[in-house]
Amino acid sequence: MPIDAEKALAAEPRSSRIGWDHKDVQLYHLGIGAGSDPDRADPAVDPHELRYTLESRLQVLPSFATVAGAGMSGLGGLASPGIDIDLAAVLHGGQSVRVHRPIPVRGSAVQTSKVAAVYDKGKAAVLVLRTEAADDEGPLWTNDAQIYVRGEGGFGGERGPSERVAYPEIAPDHVVHRPIRPDQALLYRLSGDWNPLHADPEFAARAGFDRPILHGLCTYGITLKAVTDTVLGGDVTRIRSYRTRFAGIVFPGETLRIEMWTTENQVRVEVKAVERDDAVVLGDTFVEHS
Repeated sequence: MPIDAEKALAAEPRSSRIGWDHKDVQLYHLGIGAGSDPDRADPAVDPHELRYTLESRLQVLPSFATVAGAGMSGLGGLASPGIDIDLAAVLHGGQSVRVHRPIPVRGSAVQTSKVAAVYDKGKAAVLVLRTEAADDEGPLWTNDAQIYVRGEGGFGGERGPSERVAYPEIAPDHVVHRPIRPDQALLYRLSGDWNPLHADPEFAARAGFDRPILHGLCTYGITLKAVTDTVLGGDVTRIRSYRTRFAGIVFPGETLRIEMWTTENQVRVEVKAVERDDAVVLGDTFVEHS
């Protein structure tokens, strides 16, 4: 059987050492639109934006954990024992990150990956690939990537939790728009996701798309920055955790409508593609904060 859940869950974690510095952080922030906030008159030199782009003032957005070490954090778990699947059947269904303390601008850590759960959704299997990073001072972050594998369900495993959440039937407290530059995917992929789906028109066509699509994790980062800037005063240290479900695709050149509902320690978010009749691209999205 392509997925042996028992074997995958029992496999020893895979560990590697990763490192990063201010250049990696700055490149990631630029890849998710830092320095081009349309709500600021001159964003390239705006003091608020310089916290994402200038090394002497730099802070690290927690979603950087998904690319730290120049890779797609957690997806290495697809090489675990017990998993033998066709990568063409794989979809990135959701992502969460929990930070245990602020991520340093320069650092190194041991990153450990494992299969944390395998769920049977009937027509598909869902793998939860967990990556934990720690440095000499202790835990830094925990990433969970929810990976849907089409055609691999029906093996009799647990169905797992439902991720769908009803949104409030009231107007959002905040709405911001973020334009996606035509070259956004080309810039974002320099942080480590080299999938040609996001750059090569011929490859995108074979995958069923008219043109290359934006990385889901780029939309993920753009959204967290928008929430941080709009609700948290631009202070990334207030973020505790962030999770989303990838509900649709985004094309470079489109505009994101980011809707936010706030409570005391949580921001609930929904993200839509304006030019495609507000098609939902991120759903069941929550930022927990202090």
